[in-house]
Amino acid sequence: MLLRIQIMIAGFRNTTVLAALGFLTACSSPKTELLWTKTFYQIGSQSSPRMADLNNDGTLDIVMGAGRAEMDSIEQGVIALNGIDGSLLWQVGTPASVVGSATFLDITADGIDDVFIGGRNTFLAAINGSTGEFIWRYQVNETEHPIRKYARYNFYNATIVPDQNSDALPDLLIINGGNWDADPGSVSDREPGVLMVISSASGLILAADTMPDGKESYQSPIAFSQPGSDEIEIVFGSGGETISGALYHTTLTHLMREDLSKALVLARGIDHGFIAPPAIADVNEDGYFDILATSHGGEVMAIDGESKQQIWSTRFSGMESSNSFAVGLYNGDQVPDVCTVLSKGVWPFYSYSHQIMLDGKSGQIEYIDSSNCFSLSSPISTDLTGDGYDEVILSANRYDCTIQFGPDTLAPPEMANELMAIDFRSGSVQVIDHTDRFMNIFSTPWVGDLDGNGYLDIVYSQYYNPTDIRRFLGMQLKRISTSKRVPQTPKWSGYQGNDGRSVYKN
Repeated sequence: MLLRIQIMIAGFRNTTVLAALGFLTACSSPKTELLWTKTFYQIGSQSSPRMADLNNDGTLDIVMGAGRAEMDSIEQGVIALNGIDGSLLWQVGTPASVVGSATFLDITADGIDDVFIGGRNTFLAAINGSTGEFIWRYQVNETEHPIRKYARYNFYNATIVPDQNSDALPDLLIINGGNWDADPGSVSDREPGVLMVISSASGLILAADTMPDGKESYQSPIAFSQPGSDEIEIVFGSGGETISGALYHTTLTHLMREDLSKALVLARGIDHGFIAPPAIADVNEDGYFDILATSHGGEVMAIDGESKQQIWSTRFSGMESSNSFAVGLYNGDQVPDVCTVLSKGVWPFYSYSHQIMLDGKSGQIEYIDSSNCFSLSSPISTDLTGDGYDEVILSANRYDCTIQFGPDTLAPPEMANELMAIDFRSGSVQVIDHTDRFMNIFSTPWVGDLDGNGYLDIVYSQYYNPTDIRRFLGMQLKRISTSKRVPQTPKWSGYQGNDGRSVYKN
C-alpha cells in the first residue's frame, strides 16, 4: 500500500509518495505516515536538523541553519520548529548563510537547552533555546593578534569540551576558516584555519592556534576520551577541495597552551585536504577508540587509536568526498562498519554519487552503488528490520547524472529527491519517500524517537529550484512517523552521530 499526499506550494504541485512497505511495515500501531510538512519560501539550507525539547512539552523540536546566497543576510538564518506539528517556534536573522548544525547546552539554567550554531561571514552565536534571543554573538576584535586575527571567516560545527575557564560550564571546540573571496583552485588568499576553544557563557576565545601547516580548514573538529582516560583528544584537519592538507591529532591540553606545532600527522592529502568530519569507533576490538576518516581525494582510512598507526586504507580512484560517515553494524559481525558517499568527478563538476559500505575490520568494500546523482548529504543508520543489525537511510537525487551543467543548463529538465533505506545484509533498497522537482544536496536526515512513544520518526529537508540547482527558491521539512519500534542496538541517528560528537559506542 502506498500513501500519496498532494501538497500545493507557491503555485507548483509537489507530489510526495511515501512508502509504507518493507522495512517500515509492522503489524502494530501507530501506522507509518507523513505527519507534517513545513514550507519556507526563498530559502534553503546547508545545515542538518538537530533535536532538543525547546518548549518543555516532552517532544523534541528541530533546529536548523538556513540561507539564500551564501553571503546574503537573511531573516531566517536559524529556525526552530515544533516537533509535534512543524510550526515555527522562533527564527533568528543572520548576516550570511548558516551552514553549521546546532550544538546544545543549557547555559541559562532554565532547564531548556540553548543553541550554539555558526556559519559564513564570521557568524557564531549562542541563542536562548526557549525564546530565540541572542545570548552572545562572536565578535572580531583582535585584528592585530598574530593568531586570532585569522579567525574572521566561516564557523562550522562546535563540539562540547570540559570547562576551561572555571565558570562551571563546559566550553566549545570549533574551527574558523575558509576565505570566501579566494578563487576556486587558486592558492592565493588562503589564510590558515584557526582551531579555538570558546567560552560557552560569553563567546570569548579562551585559546587558539592556526593549522600546523598554515593551510585553510573546513573540517569540524572531534573531541573524545579513550575508555578509562580523562585526557581529551582532538582530531582536526586542514586543506580543501583543491588545496593539500593533513589530518592531525592533538590534545585539549596542548590547544589550551595555544601550541599545535607538535600535533601528530595522522594522514596527508595530496592536492586535497580533509573536509568531512571523522568518526570515532573501535574497529580492531582492542578496547580503544580508533579514528575513521576520509580525505577529499577519495581515500577512506582507519587509524589505530592507541598507536596512531594506519589500520587500513581504501582509495577510490576518480572520486572525491566531503561527506561524513554513518557508523553501524552492517555486515553480520559485531565490529562497527562504515558507510559514506563519494562523488565521481572533480570539484565542482560531479556526476554520480556512490554509496559505499566498508568492512570496519579490514576496509574491504562490501557494497557500492551509483544510483544517486551529486549529493553532499551524509547517511544515517538504525536497525529498521529488528534483526540486530543496522540499515542505512540516505537522501538521493534522481536526474540524468550525465548532464553537463553550464551557463545554458543550470538544472536538469526533470529531477526528484528520494529518501531511501539500504539493507546491506540482503542487498535490498527501499524508497521511503519520493518527491518530484525537489533536491537535497547538503542536508543530512535524522532518525529517532521524537515524541517518546517508542517508535522511530524521520525528519529531513528538501529544496526547490527548477531552474538552477545551485540556488534556493524554497525548502520543506518533513516528519515521517513510522511503525518501527526504537531499536536497542546503537544507531547513528544524524549528522555526526547520535549527539553530534561523531563517537560510536557499543
